[in-house]
Amino acid sequence: MARHSIEETSEVASPPQEGNATKDRSVPGPSPEVEAQRRRTLKRHKAFVTGLLVVAAVVFLACSWWQSQPGETPVWVGYVRAAAEAGMIGGLADWFAVTALFRHPIGLPIPHTALIPKKKDQLGQALSEFVGENFLNSELITEKVSSANLPERIGKWLSDRDNALKVSREAGRLGANAIKALDPKEAEAVIQSQLIDKLAEPDWGPPVGRLLADLIEEGRTEPVIQEVADWGHKKIVGMEETIVHLIDERMPSWSPRFARNLVGAKVYRELVAFTAAVAEDPEHEARDSIRRFLGTLADDLQHDEAMIARVEGIKQDLMGSTPVRGAAQTLWSSTSTSLIAAADDENSLLRTKIAELALTWGTNIQTDPELRLSLDRRIAGAAAFLADNYAGEVTGIISETVERWDAEEASDKIELMVGKDLQFIRLNGTIVGALAGLVIYTGNHLLFGA
Repeated sequence: MARHSIEETSEVASPPQEGNATKDRSVPGPSPEVEAQRRRTLKRHKAFVTGLLVVAAVVFLACSWWQSQPGETPVWVGYVRAAAEAGMIGGLADWFAVTALFRHPIGLPIPHTALIPKKKDQLGQALSEFVGENFLNSELITEKVSSANLPERIGKWLSDRDNALKVSREAGRLGANAIKALDPKEAEAVIQSQLIDKLAEPDWGPPVGRLLADLIEEGRTEPVIQEVADWGHKKIVGMEETIVHLIDERMPSWSPRFARNLVGAKVYRELVAFTAAVAEDPEHEARDSIRRFLGTLADDLQHDEAMIARVEGIKQDLMGSTPVRGAAQTLWSSTSTSLIAAADDENSLLRTKIAELALTWGTNIQTDPELRLSLDRRIAGAAAFLADNYAGEVTGIISETVERWDAEEASDKIELMVGKDLQFIRLNGTIVGALAGLVIYTGNHLLFGA
């Protein structure tokens, strides 16, 4: 039957194509020690079964010789001869069948022999289709996934603190390894192209003007104005000596000293009173002037070509500066170092949050039936989606891999894997053939006496 199943895969073997040698690859296999052991085992089984066939042939020849001698031959010799003959025929037939799977028997190019080397690609395709139809179909996979109660198992596993810490540790290790695996130059190039260069592309003036106008309209600039007023007042309060000294330097040299001191003190008191009033009065005229200035600035940034051009000049100077040119390297260096340190440190905020999130999810899954049902539907849906859309991709690996194998080497590897068991077919053929021959001869002798 094995012979027929393989032959039915394809009526005609595909002829070898030119250039296949370039695509053939070595068949992956076990270690040399394991392969050597398998070869010894296969050789031992072959020798035993072949020896049994030789014994049957010797017995048949001996009985035939005995029967050819003058005089009467014992009846039992005929029975033994018939059993040996049938066993020899059965053994030879099954030897031919088993050998024909892997090579031409006795080196003769008999049709429908060396089936595996000839039909390697068809076998790979048939195996691929079999796996896809019987193992990777969405109905079977969905049924298995649904019966596995995966959400309940996941929730129980995650709710254990040791497992949550394990998730945190593995996530940290994966994250750190992923960051370390990145080429710094490529990461810097991404930051440069996607962040810094993107930031430099548009005109800065109009967006900044719109942002400032929105802040003014929402009243978000008032706290800033207040902070500026408070800061100005505090600075003035602490600058009495500086102000008096500045006034003293700018007064005529011939003016009396007391006059200079009085003017300086007067100016200082007026400045203190003015900044205090600005800081305390939200409706102070100085504040209104600041608001008008900010409004005008927001409008100019959006519509004044001269202002927009001036901002663009500032942008060009800024983006061309040394710190900005090296910003990508600096950003990646500091960010990657911080992330790797956080991922490696079990007490870091990142690792702690991951563990807490795992525990929370595990507890929620266990206590919330609707969440478990939702997760079960999502998992089953994802499994069905993968089976429906990617089963062909997965099974295609089988056929594509088999196609790349060298035909003779693939046949040799397959024979190593199953050859020992196939030798039992030869053994059974010899034994069953002998028994069948004995039964047939016995029936014939009982019926016809010869």
